[in-house]
Amino acid sequence: MTRHGKNCTAGAVYTYHEKKKDTAASGYGTQSIRLGKDAIKDFDCCCLSLQPCQDPVVTPDGYLYEKQAILEYILHQKTEMAKKMKAYEKQKKALKSTSQLESKSGEREQVERFKSRENSIVSKPINPFTAGECQYSWSQGSSAEDSTAASSSTSTQPLPSFWIPSLTPEAKPTLLKKPRKTVFCPMSGQPIKMNELIPVRFTPLDSSLDRVALLTRQDRYVCAVTRDVLGNSVPCAVLGLVVTQECVEKLIRKDMMDPVSGQKLTDRDIIPLQRGGTGFAGSGVDLRANEARPVMQA
Repeated sequence: MTRHGKNCTAGAVYTYHEKKKDTAASGYGTQSIRLGKDAIKDFDCCCLSLQPCQDPVVTPDGYLYEKQAILEYILHQKTEMAKKMKAYEKQKKALKSTSQLESKSGEREQVERFKSRENSIVSKPINPFTAGECQYSWSQGSSAEDSTAASSSTSTQPLPSFWIPSLTPEAKPTLLKKPRKTVFCPMSGQPIKMNELIPVRFTPLDSSLDRVALLTRQDRYVCAVTRDVLGNSVPCAVLGLVVTQECVEKLIRKDMMDPVSGQKLTDRDIIPLQRGGTGFAGSGVDLRANEARPVMQA
């Protein structure tokens, strides 16, 4: 067996390839892999369904979605928020009622304690010749009552125990936090609204083809101005129509006019379209995926 054999088991050196292979097979350590072209969605695919968009819309951040998919997502999030808000309001009412009951029970205990102390006071006519003795006896009686009350309160207070079922500590339910009323974009994490979604129009390479025939082609759409073929490796921008970023920088930004409709544009009207990336390092997209797994330490 040659010295460059990857599966050489007779060598005295533990090679890097053997270490990497054993690490992958052991299930420990962080694994990293470079994503290929097959693992990345196309530029005209929805970020939720990962399928080519039939009625595409884009967010102000440049993420492309199928209109039906993103509207269903927003409605689902609002429904979940409404359920969480109902549960939070129910918990709030329960806490308020329990606090009122505790306050009423505390007031009742104070009244009962006051009554018991008042009943223990002996109201007898004061003899001026034996005032010291009466005061001494009354103070002794009150101190004895206080000591007996303290001892009875300490004796009746249950202590937590893990062996007696009646004294076993219980886990209290987790309090719900007040839910947010804002729906966030699943890709960018920014707030998203239905009225902020912008319709997108792609220019097909061959307008005579139907949708099914168009989806079977690798090159499906072109720039609306320069007629350049669009793909993951071509930076694009959305003006309503999809054009290349090169067209925006060289033609449109000079006079800020839409070359198709002739309308005046602003910087907010030009939305860079977020790409899925390619298998090349120059695409500007992070293509390395990491999987964190348990690490064995000596």
